[in-house]
Amino acid sequence: MGGAPVTVTDATVTAEVERCHLPVLLDMWAPWCGPCKTIAPALEQLASEMAGRLRVAKLNVDDNPVTANRFGVSSIPTLLVLKDGAEVDRIVGALPKAEILRRLDQMLGSGFTRPVSPSA
Repeated sequence: MGGAPVTVTDATVTAEVERCHLPVLLDMWAPWCGPCKTIAPALEQLASEMAGRLRVAKLNVDDNPVTANRFGVSSIPTLLVLKDGAEVDRIVGALPKAEILRRLDQMLGSGFTRPVSPSA
């Protein structure tokens, strides 16, 4: 798991995303998508900063059309917020990291994205 986004496919999305015990931010993207490339660094930061509290996963919609169709993704980037395997929010477009964090807090509980402070 670690602090990097995990790549998922049509074959692995159920095990890696839908059955994950953590909330998941699933990035639906494609290599040719400029806005997808724009938000990629923020998603990598979130994966590192939220390790152990949130899983960040990436699914290339060109290579994995079954999952993209199942979730009704018609525009990219689309970020799906899933909790206990169910979609609780959908963010369409390249939003700034601060707005993604705000939406995560809104959907997963206020303070969810607050940094964990080390024990004194």
